[in-house]
Amino acid sequence: MEGDTGVSASVPSVADMNTETVNQSVNDFFDRYATTLLARDEKTISRLYAVPALILFPGNPVPVSDASQTEAFFASAWEQYDGVSAVEKQVEILAEGPGTVWADVTWSYDGEPRERMCYQLVDGADGWQIAVLTPLAVLAPLE
Repeated sequence: MEGDTGVSASVPSVADMNTETVNQSVNDFFDRYATTLLARDEKTISRLYAVPALILFPGNPVPVSDASQTEAFFASAWEQYDGVSAVEKQVEILAEGPGTVWADVTWSYDGEPRERMCYQLVDGADGWQIAVLTPLAVLAPLE
């Protein structure tokens, strides 16, 4: 099929989606991500990351070559979410390309923006997966 990346057998190819559908599918992805994060489910959250992937922590980039790396990272990081039982997200699509989307996502806990990340999502066999994660500065809300 022309325009098909050949990587998505069970879901429609991103090439077949219009902008509104892409926006909704990205929002749905981050809803699943938030639900999985709140459930402290490292096995499921690791499947939301592509392999290979790149996590660009300042001064400590992490090339991910196996899903077990992502699972181990989250298993060791749940304490940073102690006391968090609800999360809100603000998603801004920065760009789209064949089989990929860049999204700027601000995560708020208890009504306060706490994390902001730029995610490059790729069209995986089961839908979007995170291929590159880059922390960004959290911006103060506009008043």
